[in-house]
Amino acid sequence: QVTLVESGGGLVQPGGSLRLSCAASGLIFSSSIMGWYRQGPGKERESVALITSSGSINYADSVKGRFAISRDNTKNMVYLQMNSLKPEDTAVYYCRAVWNVNIAWGQGTQVTVSS
Repeated sequence: QVTLVESGGGLVQPGGSLRLSCAASGLIFSSSIMGWYRQGPGKERESVALITSSGSINYADSVKGRFAISRDNTKNMVYLQMNSLKPEDTAVYYCRAVWNVNIAWGQGTQVTVSS
């Protein structure tokens, strides 16, 4: 059974930072494309950042220069470092894994950016 468990969300002031973590199990992590997605209030879910098994990275334009995705294949972990947070970054953040023809999602972690 594949499980993805996100952690690290919370309430932060504008300009602050948070680091999200996603612990994966039940899959060949090193071969998986890992990604972070988010869904803000009243919005559709959108891609934030992706990292392939070879380490290629892609960011949404809205987070370029502020967010950084990374992975640790020895620990089956993927991270999202979020800096210079803005109120519009408020959303539930989800971890996603893609391997072969399979997709799995985590349960999400809430990030709220507010003063």
